[in-house]
Amino acid sequence: MANSNKNSISQFLSTIPFFSEISNASLEHLCDVLHTETFLKNETVFRKDDVGHAMYVILNGEVKVHENQYIYGHLKTGDCFGEYALIDNQTRSASITATQKTDVLKIDRHSFLDLMKTDSGFAQGILAVMIKRHRELDNIQEHLASSNKAIEIANSKMSGLINGAMDAIIMFDSNFKILLTNTSANTLLENQDPLQRNVLFFFDDNSAELIESLVKTNLNNNTKSFNKYLPDVVKVIGSNTTETLNEGTISKYSTDEGAFYTLILRNIEERLIAEDTINLLTKQTEYLEEEIQELTSNYGIITEDMSMKQVLNQIHQVAKTDATVLIYGETGTGKELVARAIHKESNRNDKPLIRINCGAIPANLIESELFGHEKGAFTGATTSRKGRFLLADKGTIFLDEIGELPIALQPKLLRIIQEGEFDPVGSSQTIKVDVRIIAATHRNLLEFSKAGKFREDLYYRLNVFPIEVPPLRKRGNDIYIIATEMLSQFSKKLNKPIVNLSEADKTLLTTYTWPGNVRELQNLIERAVIISQNGSSNWQAIVPTNNNLPKETTKIPEKILTAKELSVLEKENILKALKLTKWKISGKHGAAALLQIPPTTLASKIKALGIERPI
Repeated sequence: MANSNKNSISQFLSTIPFFSEISNASLEHLCDVLHTETFLKNETVFRKDDVGHAMYVILNGEVKVHENQYIYGHLKTGDCFGEYALIDNQTRSASITATQKTDVLKIDRHSFLDLMKTDSGFAQGILAVMIKRHRELDNIQEHLASSNKAIEIANSKMSGLINGAMDAIIMFDSNFKILLTNTSANTLLENQDPLQRNVLFFFDDNSAELIESLVKTNLNNNTKSFNKYLPDVVKVIGSNTTETLNEGTISKYSTDEGAFYTLILRNIEERLIAEDTINLLTKQTEYLEEEIQELTSNYGIITEDMSMKQVLNQIHQVAKTDATVLIYGETGTGKELVARAIHKESNRNDKPLIRINCGAIPANLIESELFGHEKGAFTGATTSRKGRFLLADKGTIFLDEIGELPIALQPKLLRIIQEGEFDPVGSSQTIKVDVRIIAATHRNLLEFSKAGKFREDLYYRLNVFPIEVPPLRKRGNDIYIIATEMLSQFSKKLNKPIVNLSEADKTLLTTYTWPGNVRELQNLIERAVIISQNGSSNWQAIVPTNNNLPKETTKIPEKILTAKELSVLEKENILKALKLTKWKISGKHGAAALLQIPPTTLASKIKALGIERPI
């Protein structure tokens, strides 16, 4: 090497920290043993795991330190690499590749070791550098120890804060890999080691799509940070398949290494259950309040008649069981009183008795009324609704006029009887209920089923324990007993003197055919109390005249009418009233007022008798 070149190399080496403590003379000796090499762009100096035998000093240019495609850093003019190869023959820990044309000074290990032996000044300089480096390393280690202790304290505080939180805290990266969780999160996820797992795996499809869209939208917007509430409740599915509903927030912070996201979730299952329970109890309360308002009196079943006593005996027999009961009887005979008596004497009497009249609700609404519906299940379903069967859970449901239930809905009722479950309208979720079913009808359901108007299998399921309530006209002296009790009740209710019945009044009441049964009697008694004067009423003006006793002087042969003949007479009488009122049913001048029966009773009779308005 020429002297001028040797001087410039020697001066250059004196600026390199590794050789900073070596004298100029020793540096010149070093220049005698080193040589220059040139590497073109993308040319490899040495590869990872090659055995080291030399160190390098960059004269000019640049190299990269890497392992395959991962780059640890770049070295430029004045930087050294491969120093450990001067004292051992271990393999290289990384690869070195030129990123541009690069000139290096190469010092072989055997030449370096020879200089250490022959040049004491060189050896002393190298040792001085090593000692200096060792002291600097000691200072760095002391500083790191102090910093590590501070970090440990800070981490301990942070860990206590995070793990002490009752909310679940989950940190993940932009690839959705979980990086950190707290104790509450592990409990929620039912996994004590969820790190590095995909966070989306712990959510149902809709919730996973929501979180994924929030993260990807943010990545596309390049926002460095954000913090927002999750717009919807998310469902977490733990490792043991436990499902929970949660509300929460998602936030982001970014570093040079990438973006990190934090989910904070709060389990709202208990709150939703409490809200659902409150909602259910509110619905039950509202329904029961409506039921109480509908009750016209507090009297129960009053009887001396043997046929009605047989009904009471049947009530006692079946009440303590969960058997399905089917109550037969004409309109107004008191089928609902029988149903209430069964429920009151049953083991479910501390739970609600829910009533629904299958014939009084339009066919397009009765499914929702019985089974409930989800929001948006049909036009007008702006909110979710709990059906009567869910309201009756653990209690009893009374299905009045079961014969009017649309045949399309009968399989759904059959499923409840057989399996105790149903699906609300617009929902795929199956709901289990424990409900005792009592049904009532004025129709012959067996004949109905043979005519294809009622499912035969449903009929037999309902007809487990049939009870037939006799019509009032067949209960003899019960008419007078019930009338007396009703007079007392209505007199108190209307704050009027009690109306007493004479023998003539008693005869008048007991000889009337009572097509409307107990309900008709109730309406006539209430009217009698209203128009009574000083505890007396004109029963001749109250009881329909076509049923009054014949005069003693008139001898008309007595004829017993059949039920069919009575039905024909009743139909003709209702048709007359409808024609007079121009088919107006309710209101002051309606047919119901003319016939002196409730509009609901008249509507039932019109339907039962097959009366249709002419076109």
